[in-house]
Amino acid sequence: MDVHDAVRRRRSVRAFLDTPVDDDTVAELLELASRAPSGGNVQPWRIYVITAATMPRFVEFIAAREMEPPAYDIYPPGLWEPYRTNRFAIGEAMYGALGIPRADAEARFAQLARNWRFFDAPVGIFCFIDRRMGPPQWSDLGMFLQTFMLLATERGLDTCAQEAWAMWSGAVSEFVGAPEEELLFCGVALGHADPEAPVNQLESDRMPLSEWARFL
Repeated sequence: MDVHDAVRRRRSVRAFLDTPVDDDTVAELLELASRAPSGGNVQPWRIYVITAATMPRFVEFIAAREMEPPAYDIYPPGLWEPYRTNRFAIGEAMYGALGIPRADAEARFAQLARNWRFFDAPVGIFCFIDRRMGPPQWSDLGMFLQTFMLLATERGLDTCAQEAWAMWSGAVSEFVGAPEEELLFCGVALGHADPEAPVNQLESDRMPLSEWARFL
């Protein structure tokens, strides 16, 4: 699989099979992903892996805790156009694929809560960054994440990056033993997509190139 194919194939998977992913494979992908660009070679990412062996204990731990205010603004307050419409459209498309109407708040929350089980993926990864780092280092972490997800795709694995874990920052930090100076950015579910799950058939739209790029 070349890079073009990996970029086209990668998507956010929200239903996984219980097919195992061995720790050596995860370690290899993480090590390769660390070749991602990093300004000044700072390498600000700090990674914690919830392995298949640890996952049941982690899910039980989280179930006994309460959600917290997000550790950071996942979206800017008062999100404006066209970004507001983009966000709204993907949400409607996802719940539509699941057959959950807008009025069914209970079912929508139940779907949201599947985040806290990594959508049943066998492996979960948490990405932390030092609180003292600035936007350039957050950008580095984003490039690390994209590199990791494309490498996973090349390996025949599937992923879902989950900023929703920002609402469990304290609990996750406690479980993984992260020091106080580290801030949880997101989780990543890793495994094999369930090909029969309707939600996995969803492919998000992208705005036309002409709306966001200018050739001068």
